[in-house]
Amino acid sequence: MENLKIWKENYAVMNSKRIYEDAFANIDDGKELTVIIEQNKINEKDIIEIEKDWRLITFDVKLDFNLVGFIFQISSALAEVNISIFVISSYSTDHIMVKKKDLDKIIKILKNLKINAK
Repeated sequence: MENLKIWKENYAVMNSKRIYEDAFANIDDGKELTVIIEQNKINEKDIIEIEKDWRLITFDVKLDFNLVGFIFQISSALAEVNISIFVISSYSTDHIMVKKKDLDKIIKILKNLKINAK
């Protein structure tokens, strides 16, 4: 698979007390506020819970809303080697967050993956 953007920053996924305007994403589902943000931008007083040391990978390609199986193929390939992912979808593409310690292994797997979504 080509068209991967590997972000250089280390990210955290945080259950937060507030929205961060400079975050990658703020997700308010009515029960909690999840903030995906560069670790160096976090204010410790805003943390309810946090998971650190994530890296962000963007599939730098426009994905059609009718596309079926894209994330399934990615998550299945990574699950085979016991790697979990955190998936974020935006309007035109998908992103995954992976633990920093697994990044090199994941990039190799993704670059060799042949996506066959219909």
